[in-house]
Amino acid sequence: MQDAYIIGLGMIRFTKYPDRTVRDMAHEVIGLALEDAGLSKEDLQAAYFSNTFWGMYTNQHSIRGQVALRSMGIGVIPVVNVENACAGASTALHLAVTALKADMFDVALAVGSEKITHENKAVALGAYASCMDVENMQAGIDLFMKLNEELGMNTAEEDGKPGEGRSIFMDAYAMGAKWHMKNFGSTQKQLAVICAKNHWHGSMNPMAQYQKDMTVEEVLADRPVAYPLTRSMCAPVGDGAAAAIVCSGKYLKKLANARPVKIRASVLGSGRDRSLDEEDIGERLVKQAYEQAAVGPQDIDLAELHDATAYGELHQTEAMGFCALGEGGPYAESGATRLGGAKPVNTSGGLECRGHPIGASGLAQIYEIGLQLRGEAGKRQVEGARMGLCENGGGNIGVEEASMCIHILEKA
Repeated sequence: MQDAYIIGLGMIRFTKYPDRTVRDMAHEVIGLALEDAGLSKEDLQAAYFSNTFWGMYTNQHSIRGQVALRSMGIGVIPVVNVENACAGASTALHLAVTALKADMFDVALAVGSEKITHENKAVALGAYASCMDVENMQAGIDLFMKLNEELGMNTAEEDGKPGEGRSIFMDAYAMGAKWHMKNFGSTQKQLAVICAKNHWHGSMNPMAQYQKDMTVEEVLADRPVAYPLTRSMCAPVGDGAAAAIVCSGKYLKKLANARPVKIRASVLGSGRDRSLDEEDIGERLVKQAYEQAAVGPQDIDLAELHDATAYGELHQTEAMGFCALGEGGPYAESGATRLGGAKPVNTSGGLECRGHPIGASGLAQIYEIGLQLRGEAGKRQVEGARMGLCENGGGNIGVEEASMCIHILEKA
């Protein structure tokens, strides 16, 4: 089985781009990734294109990758269109890696491009809701309300109904946070510590949508969204694109000036029906990733975790095995996840600051870890970084993500 390596990375800053399109953002990051790899368009043998909302916004429901790529002169090669909600871009990479390992191709492109901002806020909120079981949406809302009541933290009067004026995913994360607070004694201040840390990291990242440092007190004083989450604890709406070019070990030998990053593990899985107290998708999949990479959590030097809210990061530090279940809050307070700590998490600023254009976010994580392992992350460089982990969840059914990808990358 062939080894797989990342040899090209491309990304634009995530922010609001009222005058840009999914197509032209994809063109730019593909060009950047090709330049980074020292390759031309003609060298690509396959492409995997991630996007979630293009159809809803401009009616481009089908052949999205072919439309984007052929309009920049990339034709003939197989193009696979990938839609997996927030995990779309990491799924695109997983498919590219799988094809390389199967010896189908020697060099492949994974790209994610997404435009979410809209002059009508209801359009964006409706698009987010499509990442859940739409036919059974009321059942999902009823579940959130029921669990809130069981947790004894029903704040519907203050917050409004789930999904009212905000992404319904914020209610899903708020529910998880309240469950954690009740069972383990975690606090809103601990969530603010995580958020403030990410704003500090984001202030050093020119690719981040938010580049403003914030204190714990400022995070706590920000506008409430859904208790215990404040606005700065939640990923902003934005647009953007990212890309990676991967190749096989035998192809890598042909390249004179490559700066490769080895892909030690690439795992994709789906959620299941479960209670809040049972093992979740991240805990299940990371075991597969560690086994595939022949490493453990102690070998990971840094990680990009899916923090659509600050609670997402708290939970995933536990799920990835970086700390014990229930200890995510104290672990963050200890400084372990800050730059300079034992295991820096979300040095990019995470989704909270880097932004979350759904179909591109997974490859933005890969971009950050790739830079770190190459030693090219500038002010936020993690000293001696040799191995990094990316966890990217997508959509929601019941009490957990509908899908998830985990990648483990190694300095080569």
